[in-house]
Amino acid sequence: MEKDYYVKCFDEKVGGFPLITAMNLAGLLFLLILGLWLAMKAFGMHQVSDYDSDAELRKININPKKWQISIGLALISHVCVISLAILLFHAFGDYNLILGVALLTFRLGEGLILIYHEKDYWGLLNIAKQYSGTSGAEKNSLNDLTRTILKTKDYRFRFTQVLWALGTLALSIVLVTSGEVPHLGWIGIVASIFFGFGNGLILVKPNFEGFAALFLFIGGLSAMVFEVIFGVWLLFS
Repeated sequence: MEKDYYVKCFDEKVGGFPLITAMNLAGLLFLLILGLWLAMKAFGMHQVSDYDSDAELRKININPKKWQISIGLALISHVCVISLAILLFHAFGDYNLILGVALLTFRLGEGLILIYHEKDYWGLLNIAKQYSGTSGAEKNSLNDLTRTILKTKDYRFRFTQVLWALGTLALSIVLVTSGEVPHLGWIGIVASIFFGFGNGLILVKPNFEGFAALFLFIGGLSAMVFEVIFGVWLLFS
């Protein structure tokens, strides 16, 4: 697509929705999602890798309201991911339809799976209440159930991060090939490859988590730089 055509589209409406508005809203969502993730961390939500079910249940019982707020923030964040995928496809899909569909598909899958897995995670609230008043075999049974939920949550989360990487890779290639923000697009490509490979490696070979940590660090740092700068660029386009 010619750049002049894209600039012309800024002042037109596609499907009744201005492209420039879609870009601005997408930028806002990029920054909002990052802010929500920081807030979730502050309220106690974290990615569990050691599956310490006893510690997790005790943490929930200490402050169940704080834990509930973290789940609520997570759900808002996941809905924002779905909305962001639609807006990005609307804004950039005309550059390359195949990559646009890939972006939309992977990021929608990410958001929907994240929403689905919060349902099981929310169930830990009732388990935690039962756990505090039990002992013996029943307590061990609740421990095992919690550990299963945590393992499933961790697996699903890793999988959604691979989907994030694939969707971001598609978007980043569009940014590079379109010539709009090629340098930023290359940062996105690096983030996608490293972060996607790190999470994919853990999914296939859980024992390689230590080796994958380096890829996750580089990919995670690059991803944060990419999303912050790209979000600001979209917001003030």
